[in-house]
Amino acid sequence: MENLDLEKGKVFIIVEIIEYVPNSVVIKTIIKKTTGNISAVSFDSGETLTDRLSPFDNYIQIIDGRAEIIIEGVSNQLETGQSIIIPAHSFNTIMANIRFKMLSTVIKSGYEEVC
Repeated sequence: MENLDLEKGKVFIIVEIIEYVPNSVVIKTIIKKTTGNISAVSFDSGETLTDRLSPFDNYIQIIDGRAEIIIEGVSNQLETGQSIIIPAHSFNTIMANIRFKMLSTVIKSGYEEVC
């Protein structure tokens, strides 16, 4: 299932497709397939997603603002344009000390090919 709000083959500005909502984390799916997904996410200041665990790697790219991403207890401060890969099976917390927007990319296939 794909998000029908974004037209294939049409140019868009990623940071503009998702808005900040007071006291909220907003997730907008860009592409969703059985093999993975890409989502734009906005965090208002003070919002947190805590102790998350995924069976897949998650590529995070900050597209506006600054984020704190804690992976297995290690804090990482990311600014606009910076990225990090949250390894599969790692406890992680994503915190908004100030509001920010990010892209989250999860690829669910290919793990069987890794030796």
